[in-house]
Amino acid sequence: MQFLLALIVVGPLLGAAAALLPAPPGLKGKSPDQAVLRHGVTVTGVILLAAIALALGFDHDQPSRMQATTDISWIHALDVRIHLGVDGISLPLLVLTALLSFLCALYSYFKMPAGPSPKGFVALLLVLESGTLATFAVLDLVLFFLAFEMVLIPMYFLIARWGGEGRQAAAWKFILYTLLGSVVMLLGLLLIGVKAGTFDMVALATDNGRGLTTSVQVIAVLAIGIGLAVKTPMWPLHSWLPDAHTAAPTVGSVLLAGVLLKMGTYGFVRILLPITPDGMRTFAPYLAAFAVAGIIYGSLACLALARPGNKGDLKRLIAYSSVGHMGFVLLGIATMTPTGVNGALFANVAHGLVTGLLFFLVGAIKDRYGTADLDTLAGATGAALYGRAPRLGALLAFAAVASLGLPGLAGFWGEMLALFGAFEPAEGLSRPAFLTFTAIGAFGTLLTAAYLLLVVRRVCMGGPRPAGETPIADVHGYEFAAWTPLVALTVLAGLWPAVLLGLTDPAVQKLLAGGTQ
Repeated sequence: MQFLLALIVVGPLLGAAAALLPAPPGLKGKSPDQAVLRHGVTVTGVILLAAIALALGFDHDQPSRMQATTDISWIHALDVRIHLGVDGISLPLLVLTALLSFLCALYSYFKMPAGPSPKGFVALLLVLESGTLATFAVLDLVLFFLAFEMVLIPMYFLIARWGGEGRQAAAWKFILYTLLGSVVMLLGLLLIGVKAGTFDMVALATDNGRGLTTSVQVIAVLAIGIGLAVKTPMWPLHSWLPDAHTAAPTVGSVLLAGVLLKMGTYGFVRILLPITPDGMRTFAPYLAAFAVAGIIYGSLACLALARPGNKGDLKRLIAYSSVGHMGFVLLGIATMTPTGVNGALFANVAHGLVTGLLFFLVGAIKDRYGTADLDTLAGATGAALYGRAPRLGALLAFAAVASLGLPGLAGFWGEMLALFGAFEPAEGLSRPAFLTFTAIGAFGTLLTAAYLLLVVRRVCMGGPRPAGETPIADVHGYEFAAWTPLVALTVLAGLWPAVLLGLTDPAVQKLLAGGTQ
């Protein structure tokens, strides 16, 4: 188990280094480019198998206990340790990251985005995977910061070198926003480490803030929270996200939405809730207020983009939808209750599955029609996917209803539990305020349904293909292979939520109790 977790974290880095080497003659196949893309599929496939093996070997009777732990002294003077471990909170995110990375590598093997050499693309993809997996596996505050920052450079280059129109400006906006947030976050992490005398996240969580004064906790939550909120992204620190998604290549958008946004909310749950509970209690109402503002703002922005005549970009619309969906995650965290936090973690995974699928689908539509502009796709000779590419249209409709939270699919449970948590927040939080937030959040679900159904109507419905019109390809085999796991897991999580909640609930209970259970 220890070896598996270490392999999952370090393996992609070794694979990235190997991707930059010349391919051995026997593995080149038709071309060196094909060889390096196949290398990416192989490495991410091995990491996915290791993650599945880790999940199968995980002691599901004790999901609150850190398992597969490694604890080695690294910087003795600062007591910084290479401390790795996995529990019921981090395990689903590790498997989700490994799965999406593999599906992106598989998709890229057949549909490599236009840009420089595939060598750099594959290496950056693997470094990005390693940094994300490390973020969910490390148990030291300094290592968490290093892993958190490790993903910025590969994502910057993926957008700047393989992105579409406006990619340079979008890449700069992405890295400047996240770097500025991270600088403030580092100060907060150092404050906790210095005042508590340790950077060990398990020891700090067990102490449950008893070694930190309330004023230190408030300052730490403010500093760390800003850095995490930028990455989440929380309104009004979200403005880098739509540009980054619109310009990024398809696989970049899938990883950005499916994995990178989860790093921010994971930091709230893993660091701020257990280590600085008094500080979180002070800021919880404000966090909830920003969360519901994001829900409404994201939904209204999507409605505006979906209206005829507004030249709305479909990728940009889904990016704004992420602002709203992550608002539900933040609302669940702000309740500081097991129900709300479990809902936040469930919504995290559901958003990764559903929005990852949506970005894959929009990328496929853009490849076929040369545009993601809604007015063009919905014009007189527009997409009308049900009549031109029925399987693609059906998948888009499925992803849309999953995203709006249809009962029986993954998107439902996280949002419902977050609203339930807000209905009965933790002791010490204002119930009237949180009841107001619950009502606003519930209204946001109606707005979400409105814009997603509008998108389905405009893109999928329409007249049959006119005689003589060049037919477009329906779902290709490689697309079917990349998308089917996301569809299957969306249905599984919706019909059998205990698979995920059974892992997260005991760990959340222990986390909120300060490790005393």
